Amino acid sequence: MKTFMRAGKLRPCRRLELARPFRSRRSLGLSLVEMSVIIFALVLLATLLLTTARAWLQGSDRAICIANIQAVQKGVRGFANMSGLGPGETVSGLEAKVVGAGNFFVELPVCPASGTYTLGGDQIPDLGTLYMTCSFEPTLNHVPEDIIGW
Repeated sequence: MKTFMRAGKLRPCRRLELARPFRSRRSLGLSLVEMSVIIFALVLLATLLLTTARAWLQGSDRAICIANIQAVQKGVRGFANMSGLGPGETVSGLEAKVVGAGNFFVELPVCPASGTYTLGGDQIPDLGTLYMTCSFEPTLNHVPEDIIGW
């Protein structure tokens, strides 16, 4: 212990302690109510995170599916333009002329949400009409909003 001299007398120096709230030995940990509140808050945050992640994944699946539909639509339009065909004309085996080795697509794209694609048959689609649609079109909105430029 340090000492200091005051008016000729040697006195021990006391250590200054900051004021602390009184805690007995029994209250050093967390109570059951405090622990329950903390666990509840963590579960709530985890639930919000999972819900947000699920919505993000559904949005990304929708975007990829629409990109697949757009690519096939443009492939069919490209084939029609290269062959001198117009909208509404029938081509036997149109799918085989667009999808396959050496064609616009090696294989037909797959819906990332495990949906199935339905092709429009052997007819070049009219402007504003899709050649390929997804089975999740009505439920998960796997349909583009504007297809005029396709």
